[in-house]
Amino acid sequence: MEVILLERVAKLGQMGELVRVKDGYARNFLLPRGKALRATNANRDKYEHMKADLEARNIEAKAEAAKVAEKIDGHNVVVIRQASESGQLFGSVSVRDIVTSFEAEGVKITRSQILLDAPIKTIGKHEIQVAVHPEVEIGVSVTVARSAEEAERINRGEDISTRREDQDAAAEAIAAAGEFFDPDADQEEEPAEQ
Repeated sequence: MEVILLERVAKLGQMGELVRVKDGYARNFLLPRGKALRATNANRDKYEHMKADLEARNIEAKAEAAKVAEKIDGHNVVVIRQASESGQLFGSVSVRDIVTSFEAEGVKITRSQILLDAPIKTIGKHEIQVAVHPEVEIGVSVTVARSAEEAERINRGEDISTRREDQDAAAEAIAAAGEFFDPDADQEEEPAEQ
């Protein structure tokens, strides 16, 4: 089906372009959401009359989106989840969880604005994209941790892939090995065999 785009649609085209899409995509997504019109002669004339108004609304919406983008660009949200010792989550962090975390901090974002290819399944700091407007995308980070203290450690850049007890035990073992194999230590003379 051929449609006339009424706004920029990612990976499809700019406002005013005539594009060919699958019938289901047009009927179920583009047409009901007001993102496109069927490409008939009547709709082409209708678009020409609406063009100036659509462009003015798009510029206004883009300006509003730019203000929101400035507010949250580089923002970091923390999501607390249960995970195994290896850092694998018992479940995952989805778009809904990220939206809830932003709302808890007073930032209004819809689920469709978060660009996340697959749910997050590991502990750590993850960079994601947020499209506050079809033409305005920004980067934010999501810190997934088992506790607030662990989230702070991740944000400071510490390696949390091993437990603190294991790190302390490893440090003690290295110190003990250093004393045992210290080349500067006094070595006792072994008696020569006769």
